[in-house]
Amino acid sequence: MLALMETYKNRVEALSRQVNVLRSTLDEVNMANESVKALMEANEGDEILIPIGASSFMNVKVSSNKNIIVGVGSNISVEKTPEEASSYMSANAAELTEALKKTVDALNEVQQALSTVSEAVQMEYMNRQQTPTQ
Repeated sequence: MLALMETYKNRVEALSRQVNVLRSTLDEVNMANESVKALMEANEGDEILIPIGASSFMNVKVSSNKNIIVGVGSNISVEKTPEEASSYMSANAAELTEALKKTVDALNEVQQALSTVSEAVQMEYMNRQQTPTQ
């Protein structure tokens, strides 16, 4: 049971890390999508704030070419219109949200199993403490 408990602890740690990565990635995609939407609403010559990370922003002047370079995975980037980029990012955010939900559900299941095994180990320990040795 102790080995099973250790396995559950390791799985909880791994799933917790995965949840953190998914949340961070989802936040990044949502922030990028908000920037794209701001670009879509801007006119040529307008200045808009674009997030650059770490709660920092920079002013940029909108040019006539509003196309965006979008990373699509495996270090590959493609040029897209703002509408295409926003649509791609929205779909990506939906996939990340689903993956996050499934990972959180799995984490909750493993935490519950860990709790059950921990309680059983504690009960066994208490029973052995109360039983006199012969």
